[in-house]
Amino acid sequence: MDSLLGLLRIRVKRGVNLAVRDVRSSDPYVVVKMGRQKLKTRVIKKDVNPEWNEDLTLSITDPDVPIMLTVYDHDTFTKDDKMGDVEFSIKSYIEALKMKLDSLPSGTTISRVVPTRENCLSEESCIMWIDGKVVQDLCLRLRNVECGEVEIQLQWINLPGAKGL
Repeated sequence: MDSLLGLLRIRVKRGVNLAVRDVRSSDPYVVVKMGRQKLKTRVIKKDVNPEWNEDLTLSITDPDVPIMLTVYDHDTFTKDDKMGDVEFSIKSYIEALKMKLDSLPSGTTISRVVPTRENCLSEESCIMWIDGKVVQDLCLRLRNVECGEVEIQLQWINLPGAKGL
């Protein structure tokens, strides 16, 4: 608990135009890794545009460690097929969390992160102040695959007794 800064809730919203890995479709699920932590969503059957709307929560001790997100196609009798991956940093998000924002009106854009070759963003990502919370929506272009994007949302959870930011 000494080194724990807080929790990062990653809402895995949906996949868009994911690669076909079975005959006509795929059975996708998402695995999120940060350091030794590994979490996964449920499998959505026969859908290349799945809607997960699932919350995965990571314990954050070092905000400089990147987060790896990988999409897989679930197969019953063979090894699951990889459908692309992304790596992203939460540094910009953490910087926004450290600002004193309590007086801002809900819906205020705190900062913007533009797509680069390094960050896997497919479009500009806004870090927003919404209902007293810092929220970031990201649309991530999958690498090492012919097509596909994953939409996620980041939200911080302060923990009583945690070191905090």
